Amino acid sequence: MPKPKMIFVNLPVSDLKKSTAFYEAVGAVKNPQFSDDTASCMVFSETIYAMLLTHEKYRQFTQKKIADARATSEVLICVSEESRAAVDATVNKALAVGAREPGPKQDYGFMYGRNFEDPDGHTWEVMWMDVEAAKAQMQAKQTAAAL
Repeated sequence: MPKPKMIFVNLPVSDLKKSTAFYEAVGAVKNPQFSDDTASCMVFSETIYAMLLTHEKYRQFTQKKIADARATSEVLICVSEESRAAVDATVNKALAVGAREPGPKQDYGFMYGRNFEDPDGHTWEVMWMDVEAAKAQMQAKQTAAAL
């Protein structure tokens, strides 16, 4: 099996200190080795990182205008959790430190999700899925369609 790939989500933030504190409250850990006064490397797991970048730092990587994530959709970031309760716990942590929950819970039985917006309006989806139940439901739909 190939080595798991790592993902680094680069997010422009208007207040690095505030955003760093927000992500720490949600459960990420700041890696000081890859952080300075222009960036915070926030670790969610061995393979998932959010790079919080000041606008000046972010502009070093693109010539495009930085989107106002409160007004336009730039990206939807989705992370998994181990259970429905863990989804609720993560979103509730975010809400407790100022996040906004822009939409209703999504409950499909085999999949459950909620979302929140960080202080800059970046949308994070948090979901749990029973993979075997999802496969069974998809198989049942394919069988019904073939009849």
